[in-house]
Amino acid sequence: MDYIIFAITAYLLGSIPSALIIGKLFYQIDIREHGSGNLGGTNTFRVLGVKAGLIVSLMDILKGTVATVLAIFLAPSTEPLIIGAFAVLGHTYPLFARFKGGKAVATSGGVLLGVSPLLFLILVLSFFTFLKLFKYVSLASMLTGVIAFITSIIMKDIGLIIVTLLLAIFVIYRHRENIKRIKNKTEPKISWM
Repeated sequence: MDYIIFAITAYLLGSIPSALIIGKLFYQIDIREHGSGNLGGTNTFRVLGVKAGLIVSLMDILKGTVATVLAIFLAPSTEPLIIGAFAVLGHTYPLFARFKGGKAVATSGGVLLGVSPLLFLILVLSFFTFLKLFKYVSLASMLTGVIAFITSIIMKDIGLIIVTLLLAIFVIYRHRENIKRIKNKTEPKISWM
């Protein structure tokens, strides 16, 4: 029963469309009609600027963290990584935004923050390293997913290994259009780093 209650709670938390809320409340913009149309931090940075992008990214991370931490403290019989995965699904296919959401990166990171702050720190450092090297947010996100899986193997945590593998695959799947654009050299690069 705990699994059902907390999985639904996590999905609903994940479904909160941070980019849509920030865009409409403070900028009178439906971000789905601008840039890539994606409800994530990257599109928010591009369309609304650094401040909005940071706020949305933080909100998206916290959706995963809150869902996971709630499970840890209120439902110890559950596996928090599984509960957190429902927050990722909610972020990607949000009930409150016609099931068209973000690409699962920030909320996945938030789930991992909830169970392993050290792993999260490694991933943040990896993301910005890849971003500096390649200038593609999408590529940095996918490579960071791979690093999460490799680091989990080193940590010898079977639950973490399975979940990071699934999350990495999911993140790469969600970026399949970005992969095509990178190959065609039409993917936008960042200019601030």
